[in-house]
Amino acid sequence: MRKITADKIFPVAQAPIEKGVIVLDDAGKIIDITERSAHDLSSLEMYSGVLIPGFINTHCHLELSHMKGVAPTGVGLLPFLQTVVKYRNVSEEAIQEAIINADREMWNNGIVAVGDICNKSDTKITKDNSPIRYYSFVEMFDFLQDANAENTFQHYKAVFDEQSDLNGNRKSMVPHAPYTVSKSLFQQINEANRQGVTVSIHNQETVHENDFFLTKTGGFLDFYKDFNIPIDAFAPTKKTSIHYALQHMDATQRTLFVHNTMTTVEDIQAAQAWNKQVYWATCPNANLYIENRLPNYRYFLDTNAHLTIGTDSLTSNWQLCILDEMTTIKKYQSYLPFDTILQWATLNGASALGFENDLGSLEIGKQPGINLLSDTNLNAQTTVKRLI
Repeated sequence: MRKITADKIFPVAQAPIEKGVIVLDDAGKIIDITERSAHDLSSLEMYSGVLIPGFINTHCHLELSHMKGVAPTGVGLLPFLQTVVKYRNVSEEAIQEAIINADREMWNNGIVAVGDICNKSDTKITKDNSPIRYYSFVEMFDFLQDANAENTFQHYKAVFDEQSDLNGNRKSMVPHAPYTVSKSLFQQINEANRQGVTVSIHNQETVHENDFFLTKTGGFLDFYKDFNIPIDAFAPTKKTSIHYALQHMDATQRTLFVHNTMTTVEDIQAAQAWNKQVYWATCPNANLYIENRLPNYRYFLDTNAHLTIGTDSLTSNWQLCILDEMTTIKKYQSYLPFDTILQWATLNGASALGFENDLGSLEIGKQPGINLLSDTNLNAQTTVKRLI
């Protein structure tokens, strides 16, 4: 049994507790949360700072960890995607070493669960043996080619089948983004997923995405031309890209929209009218790395949206650290209170991945991991230490 106390506890699901004590069994499950006055002080592990649950990283691409530093910053999404697609001259040993190191980095930074995009099976062994709980989103794309949907689905279905559900891990099949998934492929994904899964999709990461769907203009025309992919059959929908996703995704599943840098209030309202189980993952450092822009978080506050936090991959970030993402959010949109950002980084993320019964908040019966933050300022001096 361990009894851990600090200056303040932030359970997330309830109000902060001054000088509270978290009592855990030998497996790390919370069996009581009390006040310090109820204990012999000599029996307590005492820390300076605040105690919070383990972090939830709702969006990562672990399999791209070997590409750290390859893509230049600030070039925009389309040149970034071209770099990712074309960079293949890497040994399997280097790929596996980078995956193992990235998994360890996230654990050391207090992350207890990750929503991870995978197109291949490179991360399977690491996930099966990691103390981190993973939700593997096996991502599919046929570049709007309905005729290729069946072959595309079968290719990625094989990757999905190789992913395991060991150690509480989960998996589902997901579309990549509105601009890369045909109507036929959306339908196959919907029919293949069992009920109760989470479906992730990249959303409105660049102005070119909305331009493509509104008027069939913008950078995606050259993007498809460069890869010799015909899009003559594509007709603009005259609506922003998220509406195409809403039309073709399964409204009965938890749905996680990722990035959302160009998402408007009207887009958010449309999605939340479509499905009451909608979550929004923000990856601020990746958004700055790629496009030098952030979402307007006020839009999500004003619509009572459920925001979560992701790191994206080391291809588009300098590190895999949720605290660093929180610090970036606070730096650029400082009106956001600590409690709100903390909920995005913990309980909202756990709920988006379906892990809320065990993770995301400090509550009796949960085994959420415990992090020690040095302070609640969320600046360059704020540090995190994993305690459990």
